[in-house]
Amino acid sequence: MKLTKFILPAALVALPSLGLAQEAEAAAPGFDEIGPYIMTTLLFCMAGFLVFFMAAGFAMLEGGLVRSKNVTMQMTKNIALFSIAAIMYWFMGFNLMYPGDFNGYVGTFFSPTVLDPVGVAAADAALDYASVGSDFFFQLVFVAATASIVSGALAERIKLWPFLIFTIVLTGVLYPISGSWKWGGGWLDGIGFSDFAGSTIVHSVGGWAALAGAIVLGPRIGKYGKDGKVTPMPGSNLALATLGTFILWLGWFGFNGGSQLAMGTVGDVSDVSRIFANTNMAAAAGSIAALIMTQIMYKKPDLTMVLNGALAGLVSITAEPLAPSLFGSLLIGGVGGILVVFAVPMLDKLKIDDVVGAIPVHLVCGIWGTIAVVFSGSATLTAQLTGIVAYGVFTFVASLVVWFILKGVMGIRVSEEDEIMGLDMAELGMEAYPEFSRG
Repeated sequence: MKLTKFILPAALVALPSLGLAQEAEAAAPGFDEIGPYIMTTLLFCMAGFLVFFMAAGFAMLEGGLVRSKNVTMQMTKNIALFSIAAIMYWFMGFNLMYPGDFNGYVGTFFSPTVLDPVGVAAADAALDYASVGSDFFFQLVFVAATASIVSGALAERIKLWPFLIFTIVLTGVLYPISGSWKWGGGWLDGIGFSDFAGSTIVHSVGGWAALAGAIVLGPRIGKYGKDGKVTPMPGSNLALATLGTFILWLGWFGFNGGSQLAMGTVGDVSDVSRIFANTNMAAAAGSIAALIMTQIMYKKPDLTMVLNGALAGLVSITAEPLAPSLFGSLLIGGVGGILVVFAVPMLDKLKIDDVVGAIPVHLVCGIWGTIAVVFSGSATLTAQLTGIVAYGVFTFVASLVVWFILKGVMGIRVSEEDEIMGLDMAELGMEAYPEFSRG
């Protein structure tokens, strides 16, 4: 009786709190609600890590394909350009590129990205997409890849600081403005232009900027003779260049797979896996196509062409890595590998000196890959050509203007003496391989 006297009041007191606990438990979202948000955020983070690692791939590829007296300069440029891209995309690039709300052309200038902690209500409202932080990071690593393309093409004769200033303009202004035309919901998106992961938006933009710089900068001393003869200038370390290519190949799974932009359903996950398979097939086809073509044309396989063939296949499939079949991906990548073999000597005939073959790989194959989207039926040729021309004219002309301004104000090319000595000692005062004689 005495026990009941105490238990009953205690139970009455506990009932309201028990009810509140049950209501809270009922209100908590289950995995079916939060799962898509979690999985897509995870996709952005993991894919972003892979694309970030491509910075190492670009550094190793360029370090292997330049002469030993210029390796330290390439390493310096690559770590600096990524850091600049990260800061500039935070400072203005991200909000300039998204949502493309100024007449469908550009977003907001000088608007630093803010990643404040969000409340429960705000988080719940975003459950059908992903965290802003993961989206920002994933988009950031793409702009850094664009700048890396320029670095390799202009190697061995450009001054460090003018290059870094150009990187500020490219990553903070040029890339975000043009990127907003499609990915920011701008005018090219409105006419049906299709570029899944950036054959044009990323790769050809980098290629156009590199082409403009190579024209203004001029070729390396001794590269082209008066009789039109091309003097080979072998790189310092083909093993390093091969490692860089494999790193880029790996990073491309994040580049293309992450561009699915969703991993919250069975269909999304299945699509990501198809993208991986198609991406890999295109790279393999590009390398084999280049291998065969160099054997036919030069009677011996050329490893540098084979490496660029793999990258050419990757760039070619980037505009649409989901829709094609594996056989279609093989054809798209294989054509890219063939194009590179012909584009490299074509540039030499025009006396445009591209040290690592970035323009054939990223510009030529970026254009090809964007056109190839038509074969999958997801875009019209008119829309694709409009996008190619728009990105080409804007990026090439704007880049030319910036390069000419830099040339006039501070000069962009090292002196003849410094170029012959090597940029490592002339610009930085240190060598990558101090135990070996400079060559």
